[in-house]
Amino acid sequence: MSGWKAKAGTALAALGLAALGGCGAPGDGGTSLGNMVLFAGPSVPPPQKKVVEDVYCPPVDIMEGGSAIQAFAGGRVGEQSGLRSQIAISNLARECLGQPDGSTVVKVGVEGRALLGAGGTAGRYDVPVQIVVKRGSTVIANRSRRVSVAIPAGDTQGTFAIVEEGIVVPAADATAFEIEVGLGGSGAPARRKRG
Repeated sequence: MSGWKAKAGTALAALGLAALGGCGAPGDGGTSLGNMVLFAGPSVPPPQKKVVEDVYCPPVDIMEGGSAIQAFAGGRVGEQSGLRSQIAISNLARECLGQPDGSTVVKVGVEGRALLGAGGTAGRYDVPVQIVVKRGSTVIANRSRRVSVAIPAGDTQGTFAIVEEGIVVPAADATAFEIEVGLGGSGAPARRKRG
């Protein structure tokens, strides 16, 4: 019986190789069986857009004077007893995806923290965030966003995060651009009024 099992095993292996041999190369169509094995379906899927993996992706810099903003009560600028809130950037991230046309699509993430000062109260605070992508003095993209951060009653801090997507850097600038982020641009954060 062991001779019969060996012959059956050899025949099955040969049949399997013959079936896979007719599959064709990926993307060439092949047979239905080959497509089932390679693409988990009877037909060949449409080709995917190629994304260039090895692209220039500079670190994110903080704009001069844009790392934090402070709000003071009653015009007491600089006095610790008058400090209502301080909002600061705590973490930055970026992702760059090269495109077949040579351009690069950039995604930028900003995290921050709001702290109450001696003159502050719980509530929601608006935070203006500016993201600039440039090459030298030429601005490629300038995005401004307002995000709110909540500081619950009985707490002294809150956090915020934004992700800005879809910033396209043209192919001509894709190897030498800068990314800058900053808070502010339109004054101190405004406290939202309830009601």
